[in-house]
Amino acid sequence: MSWKRFIAGVGVGVAVAWFAKDQLEQTSCNLSPERALKLVKRKMKDFGTIDGSWIHMMAEEFHNDNLTYSVYRGGVSCTIDGHLHAFEFLVDASTGTILKLKRQDD
Repeated sequence: MSWKRFIAGVGVGVAVAWFAKDQLEQTSCNLSPERALKLVKRKMKDFGTIDGSWIHMMAEEFHNDNLTYSVYRGGVSCTIDGHLHAFEFLVDASTGTILKLKRQDD
């Protein structure tokens, strides 16, 4: 086996892997849980200072008005006007849209 064939084979393999990865990213529109949590925290900063947060790593189904969403469930605690408040949220796993935000200490 010559080095030229070996290098050509490696080059083709890398190109195919890169193309396949690109195609998978385009067809899979789900956000990672980490990215979804980052989007929620960015929006929650408008409320107050973020003190803590968590998110389930597995998406679950959420039904609302005869629509079914794939969502991540999580929570954020933040200080608003000197008081600590806890919020639970559901965020769409495809778009990052917050579908439900409920204050837990009411």
